[in-house]
Amino acid sequence: MRLALLFGSLTLALLLAVWTTQAPTPRPADAPQTAFSATRAMVDIEQIARAPHPVGSAEHTRVRAYLNARLNQLGLEVSEQTGALSPAAIKRLISKGGDPVAANNEAINVIGVLPGKDRSQPAVMLMAHYDTVVGSPGAADDTAGVASILEAVRAIKARGPAERDLVVLLTDAEEMGLEGARIFFGGHPLRDRIGSVVNLEARGGGGRAAMFETGRESGPMVRLFTRSAARADGGTTATSLAAFMYERMPNGTDFTVPKDRGIGGLNIAFIGRADQYHAAHATPENLDRGAIQHLGSQALEAADDLLRAPALPQKGQNLVYSDVFGRWVIAHSQGMGWALLALTAALAGFAAWRARQGVRLSFRQVGMGALDGVWFLTGGVILLQATRLLAGPMSSRIESKEVYYTLMRRLPWMEVGMSLAIAGLALLLLAGMRRTRPLATAGLAVALTAIVLIGGGFSPVMLGMGAVAAVLSLVPGRVERSIWGGWLGLIALALIVGLVLQMKTPEAALLFVWPALLAAGAAALAALIDPTLTRPAALAPAAAATIVGGAWLMGIAHFVFLGVGIDLPGVMALLALLTLLFVRPLAPEGKSTRIVVLAAAVCLIAGAGMNLSSQALAPSPPAAKAVSQ
Repeated sequence: MRLALLFGSLTLALLLAVWTTQAPTPRPADAPQTAFSATRAMVDIEQIARAPHPVGSAEHTRVRAYLNARLNQLGLEVSEQTGALSPAAIKRLISKGGDPVAANNEAINVIGVLPGKDRSQPAVMLMAHYDTVVGSPGAADDTAGVASILEAVRAIKARGPAERDLVVLLTDAEEMGLEGARIFFGGHPLRDRIGSVVNLEARGGGGRAAMFETGRESGPMVRLFTRSAARADGGTTATSLAAFMYERMPNGTDFTVPKDRGIGGLNIAFIGRADQYHAAHATPENLDRGAIQHLGSQALEAADDLLRAPALPQKGQNLVYSDVFGRWVIAHSQGMGWALLALTAALAGFAAWRARQGVRLSFRQVGMGALDGVWFLTGGVILLQATRLLAGPMSSRIESKEVYYTLMRRLPWMEVGMSLAIAGLALLLLAGMRRTRPLATAGLAVALTAIVLIGGGFSPVMLGMGAVAAVLSLVPGRVERSIWGGWLGLIALALIVGLVLQMKTPEAALLFVWPALLAAGAAALAALIDPTLTRPAALAPAAAATIVGGAWLMGIAHFVFLGVGIDLPGVMALLALLTLLFVRPLAPEGKSTRIVVLAAAVCLIAGAGMNLSSQALAPSPPAAKAVSQ
């Protein structure tokens, strides 16, 4: 029974996660005039992205003239702003094969203003950049954003006059270091009138568009966005965790410039089909129309709400928020996290009390369950790092752009391969291998650590992770096996980490708080049904939690891996650990464990093979050469 529930619930969770990560169906050209239509936006994309148009090229001049004409056609007050390129931007353009002299060492922004009813109010800005890197037509990056803005402006006009001005800023030289945004916010007369910014970006050629960044102290802005996103085609993908992580990364977009000036807003982008990033084949034909629909629909609804609001959102305490399956957004105050943690502790405590009555659960058993979690996390990081090396060298974009673009092409195979590898380790944990085969698991941890340190270079973090995994493999574990101990031990571990994050970074704590609450609720219900966990009905709450919670975490894992998987593959181990919060009580017993061990071996071998074969399936791309010419 447990074996069927284990694989059945995981399969349903995976199917649900796949469904929730799909982009919406693009609307046709005859869609209502007040709606966003990807088909209509594609007309502009096909014109703009006919060829690469980096700063200084003849195509760049043609595209700028086309954008001026389109903004005039939409009835906006159109102007251009010229500013000098910085020495760093000039150097970067030359290194890529561009010609700053042909551009007179200048960037030229295209600006359009749609007047509102009250022009004294702060204005709303829609922003995207129209330049591309050398060698790429940039159908996604960022023609998709530019065309989405043009279509959104058309739909906004069709909805009637707005309360305040809409400013369209199509920046130049973003690829050279955010030059156009710097020039506008550095001295344009309109800069001090901008109250909110909605920026559109792309890294890749498709997938769902995520709202991944806000201004600082953005609670009221997020409240507005949750309402507008509910009307967008396909809902939204958004978490405060993503905003928290992006704030601490070295990456930047045009939105960085107004954000640093204290202006609030939203940054929306899609990052799927990563092989098209800065690639020669990033053409209109290869672009995902569903991604355009999702990007533009969110931008339209958010901008329209901002334009028609009685007052723009002011600064306020950051919220903890996340979409649920891309269809709803749950948001709450940071302080609510403490209440959720208290509820989690109460539910877990009730389950432990019932389990102690039913099967004499001991603190030692719970402690061993928590150690299982630490072993899995540390061993998982090492395993994924070793598996990652099979796909190519560890190299960030800063260290080697050619290697980075190559790895971007391999990203889909890497995601599947590392998902299989971490699933294999999870199955080994469920089969009890850490406790029943201590020498074998310790030896595996040592071998994987050696591979990581030799193949990827010395890292004290990786050395420490490997050492912890090896030592924990040897910790005596031959106590009476306890399903309750393993389950509640993982919940206790998540609860402790959640408490620490709630104190330090409450916006990121939801990653532990919400799954721990769901798992504790399932445990309490299971304990109420049957504290011995022998009746099939008692396992139903865990199976249901696996489907719902597992699908939610898998969806997050997909977007996190697309964002940071090349450099930080170990993050998949953390998300897999949280999934085990639901799966742990479904661990089979007796002879069924052999099937689980066999499945684990298949996953591990297939995961390694998938990453290794990616080198042949996706060799060094022509795009890497194109962007360096």
